[in-house]
Amino acid sequence: MAGTLFSKILVPVDFSSCSEEAFRVALSLARAYQSEILLLHVVDMSALDRLNQLGLALPSEEAKQKKRLRHQARLNARRLLQSDEAKGVPITRLLAEGSPFVEIARAARSEQAGLVVMGSYGGQGGRVEKIFFGSTAEKVVRTAGCPVLCVPLPSRPKPIQRPGERPKEAR
Repeated sequence: MAGTLFSKILVPVDFSSCSEEAFRVALSLARAYQSEILLLHVVDMSALDRLNQLGLALPSEEAKQKKRLRHQARLNARRLLQSDEAKGVPITRLLAEGSPFVEIARAARSEQAGLVVMGSYGGQGGRVEKIFFGSTAEKVVRTAGCPVLCVPLPSRPKPIQRPGERPKEAR
């Protein structure tokens, strides 16, 4: 039963430290459940559209900009796939364009993911749901059609003290 609970785990990444932490958690789950990882990056074209509207990016350069964004996403995904932590886990790389939460929910359904593991940016905004989940994570929780595990970025670990040593703040 353990091998079939989550046969596919979708991991959307934006290559931030929070999404990379979610990737590490997903790798642990994939090993425990003998699952395949679906590593998804969504190229958010709305940011490019906003730059064009502000005149900071030329509409005539849009094709080149999209190509650059896709290329950068492939390079960053390759870095994750080649990490020591990813060795031995079957991983399929997916790339989509559009609104992140829409594409994540679409991929979860079309790929028949049993679980979505994604980073969460707590406290970035005034609304209550943004305190607990990033706005994208909150929307994915409501629309994915499968369980979603939101992984926060861990706080800094406390330094290890040697036996008999006083904590640094007590010195």
